[in-house]
Amino acid sequence: MITFIGLLRIKKGNPMYQMFSYDLAEAMRSTNHWIGATAKTVARSPFLAAVPNPMLAYIGAWGEVAERSFDCITHKPSWNIDEVASDCGTFHQVNIKSVVQKPFCNLLNFEAEGRAPMGRKVLLIAPMSGHYATLVRATVTSLLTDNDVYVTDWLNARDIPVSDGQFDVETYADYLVEFIQTLGADVHVVAICQPAPLALAATAYLNQTDPKSVPTSLTLIGGPIDPAAKETEVTKFSEKVTIAQLEQSMVQRVGYSYAGVGRRVYPGHLQLTSFIAMNWQTHSKAFSEQIFRAANGEASDDDKHNIFYDEYLAVMDMPAEFYLSTVDRIFKKREIAANTFVLNGVELDISAIENTAIMTIEGERDDISAPGQCAAALDLCPKLPTALKQAHVEPNAGHYGIFAGRRWRDNIRPKVIDFMDKAAKSRKAS
Repeated sequence: MITFIGLLRIKKGNPMYQMFSYDLAEAMRSTNHWIGATAKTVARSPFLAAVPNPMLAYIGAWGEVAERSFDCITHKPSWNIDEVASDCGTFHQVNIKSVVQKPFCNLLNFEAEGRAPMGRKVLLIAPMSGHYATLVRATVTSLLTDNDVYVTDWLNARDIPVSDGQFDVETYADYLVEFIQTLGADVHVVAICQPAPLALAATAYLNQTDPKSVPTSLTLIGGPIDPAAKETEVTKFSEKVTIAQLEQSMVQRVGYSYAGVGRRVYPGHLQLTSFIAMNWQTHSKAFSEQIFRAANGEASDDDKHNIFYDEYLAVMDMPAEFYLSTVDRIFKKREIAANTFVLNGVELDISAIENTAIMTIEGERDDISAPGQCAAALDLCPKLPTALKQAHVEPNAGHYGIFAGRRWRDNIRPKVIDFMDKAAKSRKAS
């Protein structure tokens, strides 16, 4: 029998080590969850209620916050979109239906029951970057009021059997091509963050292989079309690390508790660690303040902290080949920016796009995909008429503010809708 010490001596690239490290992380998470639950239960025990020690309240509050936080990591949040209001003030029940089911993604339709078809059909491409598609819940809700909305619901790689094959950037782009063809050329595509370059690649592929299916408009929000346009911590990391180093340090294999046992993944907990490390002081302060609020009885399920972190802490595993090929082909080799991307053996020519209106949205203070990275898409399309191009930089907005929150609702969304309408009018005129 291989002992615990023996496992530690196995080289990192070995499948046994990769599965052991995955299961060890899960054991650490469940242990911390148990410690938090235990601290909360003991501190709030009726037998200690008469003890006049204020520390008990803080221990219980720490346990409450810890239990909730470590529990969030393994659960996919609910969409919580039950109804939508119409212009006349009536409400329609929202039914979520799977239009296309693929091994790594379901294409969902948020159907407003009893409502007439809207004038715009929107395909919202959610990022596969460690969080579930529910991260764009606010975007979906805002678009649903006057659009027929479809969303890519990426699945957790830990739950996908190895027999379903691998998934890399080309597979991702293939999925987008199929989804666009399914919905028809009158669709307006909106890609948020990570999928922006692959949405552009899918559009170029359709432009060359199936011109009648190219989408009416393509809105790219905070995505790394050209990572070299402006340096960020993300681009610095991708430049200094090698693919071999990433395989050694970031890739693990799913443990025996899940259907995807043995699948190579970039685990969600490692991605979450990276997210938190980028702004650890902000997160540390947020959790400290939440503990004090819980101790004073001011915390609730619907407070700002829990609403944000219930989503932020819910992470999913990505297929290792997708993570590695993204770093290699999108960031290191800059295949989209250099117009050298190959999909299904077809050498794409992004510069040939001339019938899909393209809009880019960037945040002035975006530290993940800095201004200039996304707008580079417009320079890659010289044949696209100026009237079908538009760029917007939202003042003082960070990464999340350009697709959720007040700035999105009040400033950005109206511009996107107006752009879609102009694109549709131009398409009909031609």
